[in-house]
Amino acid sequence: METLSELYQLWRGNSPANVVKLAGEGSNRAYYRLSGSDDSTVIGVVGTSRDENHAFISIARHLASKGLNVPTILAVSDDEMCYLQSDLGNVSLFAALKDGREKGGLYSAEEQALLVHTIRELPRLQVLGAEGMDFSVCYPQPEFDKQGVFFDLNYFKYCFLKATGVDFHECLLEEDFRSFADDLNSDKAMGFLYRDFQARNVMLDGEGNPWFIDFQGGRRGPFYYDVASFLWQASARYSDSLREMLIKEYYDSLSSLAGVPAFDAFRERLRKFILFRTMQVLGAYGFRGYFERKQHFIASIPPAIENLRQLLKHDFPYPYLMSVLREIVDLPRFQSPIAVDPSKQSVSKYDGSGPLVVRVFSFSYKKGIPADESGNGGGYVFDCRSTHNPGRYEEYKQLTGLDAPVVSFLENDGEILQFLESVYRLADHHVERYIKRGFTSLMFSFGCTGGRHRSVYSAQHLAEHIHEKYGVEVRICHREQGITSVLPRKED
Repeated sequence: METLSELYQLWRGNSPANVVKLAGEGSNRAYYRLSGSDDSTVIGVVGTSRDENHAFISIARHLASKGLNVPTILAVSDDEMCYLQSDLGNVSLFAALKDGREKGGLYSAEEQALLVHTIRELPRLQVLGAEGMDFSVCYPQPEFDKQGVFFDLNYFKYCFLKATGVDFHECLLEEDFRSFADDLNSDKAMGFLYRDFQARNVMLDGEGNPWFIDFQGGRRGPFYYDVASFLWQASARYSDSLREMLIKEYYDSLSSLAGVPAFDAFRERLRKFILFRTMQVLGAYGFRGYFERKQHFIASIPPAIENLRQLLKHDFPYPYLMSVLREIVDLPRFQSPIAVDPSKQSVSKYDGSGPLVVRVFSFSYKKGIPADESGNGGGYVFDCRSTHNPGRYEEYKQLTGLDAPVVSFLENDGEILQFLESVYRLADHHVERYIKRGFTSLMFSFGCTGGRHRSVYSAQHLAEHIHEKYGVEVRICHREQGITSVLPRKED
């Protein structure tokens, strides 16, 4: 800190009036906010690696010269172990999206607009940023290559896979790693690869414009990696429909700056980078969580495992690796149901023996409220008719609340998200009490005019929310559509 104060004095001509250390979770660098007597502030950084600092400083100056939104480097110490940069404030994109995350991934129209703005800026960083960049300054390597891929795959193997206790044949795994590395390095579309493009590394100014930080690991590389890093951030819980919309926004922006393959080919290739990035972050979470015991990273492992679980629904040409990954996601510790300690449960004559089964219905009020076959009285009934009705518009009339265009309409409008926010609070409390008391049946019903759009969307999202959060069996019935499904109980 003393060195930073001296650097500030050399740059500004006087000592800082105040120096405050800022919190940092995933970095060995230390960050400070230095205030002047006129209340102006700058950020001071003290690094542990000169080469890493040099990379960030050089890349930041180059990106700024291209008119891109990055911090301005104000002063650098002679040994490059510390530097001053412009202060981009306290509001990160991650913080701005807090409400949507806490609603289980139900992002408002305003939050979605921030995501769209951010991901449409990414191609500018990748394409314009690569123009004239001296990649030799990049740390620890100038380009995404097989060596780098193997580093991350082995990071996953030694820092996460071995920590799980899963037994595996190392030679067979290495053979699939080689095939995977060959595939990832076969791409010719290269630009500036940010490397850690995620919501925590995006700062927002007063107008909601994104500014980009922490790109010291950047290098020359394929466009796909950053998209995977951003949209499959473990804690973000973006819905499939939101991800698809943002991928299309990114693709549209990239297409205006560079040649790209057809969208279907782009989407298929992206999936391999999603798998790679998911394995890479699990390696990081394993090291920071299991070895360094940082709670934030331990808490991030279950949602990353859920991303992996969804990815494994697709086919990948790495059979042994796939078998190992499936064994990981099936481990009981990653099933995430609520654990109930029987010794702490209250006992009364009203308590049952469990397990709880939740039934969720959508219906049309014109045809009456669904009957409760359990004899418990029907549970909650929610009226969705106060929210904007997509059924009024010709293009949505033949679709349902399960179809992507209707989902986008409802989520962009935002009324349904506010409605469900209140529903989730009621439902969470009720489910938790029923699990604790050993009750076996709970019913939620959502009604709208035709039982086709708003009620279907709401019922499906509540069902998935309850299943993901509590692991209980959830039976879904979209009565007027004749659609039923079961989300099975996750075993302890």
